[in-house]
Amino acid sequence: MIQTSNFELGGVVDSEDFPPISVVKDGKPNFSTRIFVNQDLKVGVFLSYLTLDQSLHKVTAKTMLSWAKKHNIKLIVSSVAIKSTKSNEEMIAVGSTDKARKKIQDTGLKTLEHGTVPGIPGILLNEGSMSGQDVIVIIFHTNGEGPDFKSSAELCMAMSKLIPGASCDIPSLQKEAEKAEMVIKEAQEESKHLKDSMYR
Repeated sequence: MIQTSNFELGGVVDSEDFPPISVVKDGKPNFSTRIFVNQDLKVGVFLSYLTLDQSLHKVTAKTMLSWAKKHNIKLIVSSVAIKSTKSNEEMIAVGSTDKARKKIQDTGLKTLEHGTVPGIPGILLNEGSMSGQDVIVIIFHTNGEGPDFKSSAELCMAMSKLIPGASCDIPSLQKEAEKAEMVIKEAQEESKHLKDSMYR
């Protein structure tokens, strides 16, 4: 979606507590956690190849919300993966505000009525509900085994419904899903030996 809907790099999220890793794509170094924006749509996308330690979730989510407020971003869309062996599980979503919840209903996505949303997406929802920032978290299912193109495609299509004007290039998405899976595994492997010493 970022590549096919005129999103541009708008900033990065970095911390002394993040593992020191550069993600190289097309021969160019990149921060592991980046912010992409579409000025026309007034939408920001936070993309990270890191699995952050739980101790960093609150400060990261609050930094994201602060950045969104500063740049007048209307909507933050996040996602949470749930491991499932069923292939026909329906995607569901949660909104931080009445406006966000109406947007979910208008696009035909099922709304989560009862449950929990962990990590950064959960904090984004809580803080967004207090500040009035529209946040939507999509809960999707994945088999958890290697590149999951089907789940990636379904997630992209759900996001494109929530963001008018955004689109998904499915063939490109398949290639990107495979590349991303490899990069994420490499990033996790490289940072594995650093975590014990960094998060004590």
